[in-house]
Amino acid sequence: MSREVRGGLATFFTMAYIVVLNPLILGGGKDMDGATLPLAAVAAATALMAGLLTILMGVVGRFPLALAAGLGVNALVAYEIAPLMTWADAMGLVVIEGVIIAILVLTNLRVAVFHSVPMQLKTAIGVGIGLFLTIIGFVDAGFVRSTGQGSPPIGLGIGGKIVTWPGLVFVIGLLVTIVLVARKVKGAILIGIIGSTILAIIVEAIAQVGPMGGPAGTPAGWALNVPVVPDKWVGVPDLSLLGNFNVLGGWKTAGIVVCAMFVFTLLLTDFFDTMGTMVAVAQEGGMLTEDGMVPRTKEILLVDSIAAAAGGAASTSSNTSYIESAAGVAEGARTGFANLVTGGLFLLAMFLAPLVTVVPFEAASVALVVVGFLMMTAVRNIDWTDYEIGIPAFLTIVIMPFTYSISNGIGAGVITYVLIKASKGKLRDVHPLLWIVALLFVVYFAVGALEKLVF
Repeated sequence: MSREVRGGLATFFTMAYIVVLNPLILGGGKDMDGATLPLAAVAAATALMAGLLTILMGVVGRFPLALAAGLGVNALVAYEIAPLMTWADAMGLVVIEGVIIAILVLTNLRVAVFHSVPMQLKTAIGVGIGLFLTIIGFVDAGFVRSTGQGSPPIGLGIGGKIVTWPGLVFVIGLLVTIVLVARKVKGAILIGIIGSTILAIIVEAIAQVGPMGGPAGTPAGWALNVPVVPDKWVGVPDLSLLGNFNVLGGWKTAGIVVCAMFVFTLLLTDFFDTMGTMVAVAQEGGMLTEDGMVPRTKEILLVDSIAAAAGGAASTSSNTSYIESAAGVAEGARTGFANLVTGGLFLLAMFLAPLVTVVPFEAASVALVVVGFLMMTAVRNIDWTDYEIGIPAFLTIVIMPFTYSISNGIGAGVITYVLIKASKGKLRDVHPLLWIVALLFVVYFAVGALEKLVF
């Protein structure tokens, strides 16, 4: 029992950063009306859903796998989907995606779709998302900015130099967090966010930097929040975002093809990450069966699919399984009891949601960069000597950050993979479902040209 408690605590402290990070990612986006989501409400909903869904996994799946808002998926929702519709419409697409995954689980089709995409291409998708999160972190922190010139289009800080107090806070916070991660300190990312925020509060108290942009702002100011000691540390959770979703609105606003591709991209991003995470955590704890399967796989995947839909319904974006659960397994967690500990701590974290309004981007973005590195480590599993997979994997990885689009990266990878296989007469190597996927992505990329042709 004690090892389950230790495991539950370890898992919570290694992934508690999401309560701060998810609001900052979603809060960085605007919908078609220019509206933003209230940070404290997103933080409270993030903690609530992480708590309830992690407990559900423990009770139904009986497996030490914690769940919370998915990194990568939240960026897709904030920076690609929401700008084309309202927040409620965007979250409605997440709900649809979750329902589709649940149907795939119940009909046993999820494994078939999982097998249609080559494993190394799935790996590339995760790596690309990691780089995408990294560039978001650099840009949000002001470490990388537009130069306002044709060449180079972006540069370091202001005028190629780190000349701002917020920029210095980001650099110090990043270096400290890197050291903590390298030393394998539990909760390193959360410690990095908290430490950087405390440093930011001290700097603001002394230097009076103020906000970035706006009538009274400056390019050298703080992004998102000005770090000051909050009036209150705890409060009644703001759960006003629960149920704020619309499953039909986006289809009218953005169009059927665009929404269908977004749902597919959400599905693909969420879909494969969970399968890999589940196997990795089971492997860490020596829980795989003799044939390499995870016990109670169907129950685990069903809870995960429910989590995707529930996350959309709560306006936190899709919730998914976390690889940080491996930290709990390393501490001895082997059953769902550890999830009761982790989930209970997330529920308590709801009451600390007001603190999220203190954290500036410069403090939170250190987590995005470090998480980007952790996701990047999987690149070693790609065979770069095999051009048939290496080229599609490369395009998948680089196009995501360079175009600020997860869907563009996945589409480029799938299309080039199918094209290369077809050009070499290896049609049978391509799963029939992947031909359909590639065709959908061709339509996705051609939408702009087709609209001009038709209209």
